[in-house]
Amino acid sequence: MITLVLGGARSGKSTYAERLMGRLSSPITYVATMQVEGDQDLSARVARHRQRRPAEWHTVEAGLDLPGVVRSLEGSILLDSLGPWVALHEDGQVDSATLCRALTERTGDSVVVSEEVGLGVHPSSSAGRHFRDALGTLNQDVAEVAERVLLIVAGRAIPLHPAP
Repeated sequence: MITLVLGGARSGKSTYAERLMGRLSSPITYVATMQVEGDQDLSARVARHRQRRPAEWHTVEAGLDLPGVVRSLEGSILLDSLGPWVALHEDGQVDSATLCRALTERTGDSVVVSEEVGLGVHPSSSAGRHFRDALGTLNQDVAEVAERVLLIVAGRAIPLHPAP
């Protein structure tokens, strides 16, 4: 089963997704996409995320080859999150078809976390608009292959129904 967990900044989407993992079979692998490289605030956030995860979870840092990493993992995965993966691509162009195929071909459950970009302010830069568009399209593509899509607002989940 693929579950997509969407939400805005500080909406509680990662915490909610981590709770969902408690119902899934082991082994559980946390697939990290964030590159912290010298950012002390971001490093502290990542450390807090690691501390609240169970010690038996494995962590894999995906880098640019997220589809390859997803395809290689056994058991259940928590992919957190799509936004930083899009940001790793300078042109914002990601291969969503390959990522979706890797998710659908897995035998284990997948929980995918992503930032819902449609609720924010209109980006003032061209790069910001390209990022928003790329992530918005990727979210729609993953939602298309997911059996369940949840929007997290203030830590609460709203199930989103498939398009007719």
